[in-house]
Formats: sequence, structure tokens, C-alpha cells
Amino acid sequence: MSSFRARLVACAVLTGTLFGLLNPSALAQEKKSPKAEKKTYDFKEANKEMEYALFVPSTYDKEKKSPLIIALHGLGGNPQQFIKTRGLMEQAEKRGYIVAAPMGYNERGWYGAPGLGLKGGKTDPENLRELSEKDVMNVLALVKKNHSVDPDRVYLMGHSMGGGGTFHIGLKHADEWAALGPIAPAIFGHKPAELEKIKGLPVIMVQGAKDPLVRPETVRPWADQMKKLEMTYEYIEVPDGDHGSVVAQNVPKIFDFFDKHQRKQKKVPEEKQEK
Repeated sequence: MSSFRARLVACAVLTGTLFGLLNPSALAQEKKSPKAEKKTYDFKEANKEMEYALFVPSTYDKEKKSPLIIALHGLGGNPQQFIKTRGLMEQAEKRGYIVAAPMGYNERGWYGAPGLGLKGGKTDPENLRELSEKDVMNVLALVKKNHSVDPDRVYLMGHSMGGGGTFHIGLKHADEWAALGPIAPAIFGHKPAELEKIKGLPVIMVQGAKDPLVRPETVRPWADQMKKLEMTYEYIEVPDGDHGSVVAQNVPKIFDFFDKHQRKQKKVPEEKQEK
């Protein structure tokens, strides 16, 4: 087991637990805090019911189109845990965003990207990566079908494994998104040069300078390439930030960035593709 993988696996549960913690003042306001729903759907390709978390702001009006964020949890996490990351639902409520957090098939699917994962033995299907990515796209389609979503204001963000998944799915399905928000992205199987494919897609990337799991030297080349390509981007490296603390600290900044950007790359209608 590589030293990176050992660090990542050892801290997966700990970082996930930290995301779920609320400060004392938040606990006092628990009854008034925004709530996420635990939803399921029939994942036909996997032949099972699959869960996801969904937050719909109190200001939601089906007669108006709302922005949507797809939020990807980290290794060892789950949808309910990540959507409850401090500040995520609060910012979504304040700004009128719908937020959906897919499972990604299981806690180690890496959303289709090559990843380290956690060995699941016979419990993991051979096509885990394919199913993990498909789950994200299924949830995106479900939310767009069941809610009034602004197609030009759909965003993708994620932390750690979810940050790697954000880049992977962002690169593969670029025309779906208005902007990307990878946080401490644990990305494997892709190289910064691939950003050429999405140089028109805005990206805000957050990293802790003292992150012991996803080290900043593995992330900085992505920021350097964004600068080289003259992309619309923002790279935030928190001097004292570790793997978990940078999430809550920068959620408002990610929302600020998303607020500024709408989709530029339009999806080609299926009827035109057939011609």
C-alpha cells in the first residue's frame, strides 16, 4: 500500500466525521436549520435501489428555474454526510440553490475516475467505475426531471475523491456544467494538459497548504495549467488549511464563484446529433 493511500484510507472516516460535526451555536439552531431529504431511485444498470441526498430551498418555486449543484462526497463518505458539510445547505438556502449529493454507487467508486479506492472484495462489481459515474449522471437527470432547474446554471463540486470525480466528470461531460468546484482533488488517471478540453469552463479550486492526504504539490500543476490556458479560474490555497478544514472555510467563496457564471458550452440537442 502506498504511503498516500495509507494516509487517505486512515483518515477517510475521520474527515467524514468532521464534516458532520456542527458547532455549538449550530446545534442550538438545529430545528431551524435547512434539512436534506434522503431519496432513492431504481438504478437499473446496477439492479438496486440507490440513495442520494437532496436539498431544496424554502424559496423554491416550480414556476421559476433554480440553479443546481451536484456535490460529490469523499472516500469513505456518503451523500447525507457531505450535504451536511457546514455551510453548504445554509448557503444554498440563502442563495436559492438546489443541491443533490449522489452516492457514486458506493463510498469508493471514485465517480468513474481511476482511483485508489478501498478493497471491497467480491462486493464490488467489475464495472464499479462505470456504475459510479453513471449514478452521478442519473441523479443529475432525476433532479432536472423532477424540479425546475436552470440548464445554464448547473454546477459540479466535490471534496477529495469527490474533487477528483469533479475533474473526471467535468472533463467527460463538459457541456453539462456552468462551473466546477474541486476541493483538495484526489485525481488520478488524468493530467493537467487535459484541461485544454474544458478551457472555456470556469473552475474554482481549493487546497490546503498543510493537507497531509492530498498534498498541494499534486494540485498546483492543475492551477498552473489553468493560468497557462488563460482559463476563468480561481485557485485558493489556504496557508494553514488541512484536508478537512478547507471545505467549510471556502463554501461561501465557491458559491460566490458559481453565482458569477452561467454555462457557455451548450449541449447539442439529440435530434440534431442524429442528423
